[in-house]
Amino acid sequence: MGTTERGRPDGLFVGLCTLDVIQLVDHVPSSNEKLTAREQTFAAGGPAANAAVAFSHLGGTAELLTAIGSHPLSLGITADLNRMGVTVSDLASDTVQPPAVSSILVTASTGDRAVASTNATGHRLAPPDDPDALVAGRDVVEFDGHHMELAMAVARAARAAGCTTLLDGGSWKDGTPGLLPWIDVAVCSADFHPPGVDTPADTLRFLSDHGVTWSAVSRGGQPIVWAGPEGGGSVEVPAVRVADTLGAGDVLHGALAYYLAAEARTPGGRLTSEGFVQALRRAATVASRASASFGTRAWMLDDDRAEAESG
Repeated sequence: MGTTERGRPDGLFVGLCTLDVIQLVDHVPSSNEKLTAREQTFAAGGPAANAAVAFSHLGGTAELLTAIGSHPLSLGITADLNRMGVTVSDLASDTVQPPAVSSILVTASTGDRAVASTNATGHRLAPPDDPDALVAGRDVVEFDGHHMELAMAVARAARAAGCTTLLDGGSWKDGTPGLLPWIDVAVCSADFHPPGVDTPADTLRFLSDHGVTWSAVSRGGQPIVWAGPEGGGSVEVPAVRVADTLGAGDVLHGALAYYLAAEARTPGGRLTSEGFVQALRRAATVASRASASFGTRAWMLDDDRAEAESG
């Protein structure tokens, strides 16, 4: 835990982990229609898991706190995460039931995805006995809003330990108001709608009213709008030919966690508007790169290949 000997940013990711079965199709089938996929791939998925993988790929030390279990499919999930450099802390390791499986269809012409999943409904995770030990020395702790009881316990400990806390607000979830007072940075999708809130500007105001210091709303290829203690603005998203939008938001959060962690370890360590915008801009560049290839892993292979060629 904490800062490694090589000084790598250290992040803890708390939330959902699934088995993603991803197929590239010409169109989403209608009722009773069968079709043949162009490609398919399998990977550990879920917002927190994908963010942890991105954080690790960028050079950080990542640990995922989640529920996976000991079913044969679960063992494959854990092996995949370990292969990607993510340490897994499985709070459901004794569970023999199958893990959550996300069935995902990606439309080839647009990159749009259709997803069906049970998410975290199969597990109710009690907080660990010593959350303080889990967060000790971390630079950043990220939450995706799943396993809410666990998230609130760890967020309280992270705040007490002085870690930067980051929320991936993919969608509104029961219990979110109780988590927000412990969150320093919240980056939400356009699908995140608190009760009675419709516009990104209203979402930013809602988050500020609930104790979040730094906030942003991502809107696909449109500019990210943000707000902080000294005002706000927008960050352009690099234009790419989109091949697959699956996991792009998760990658955005994993990259943002990495750049926020790096910012926290600079002299002074206090986040500024300039630092927040820079972190958002760099994270958006990584997420755009990820959306230009099929699946949630190909962009990393492209990075590794480019690095090898340049080296």
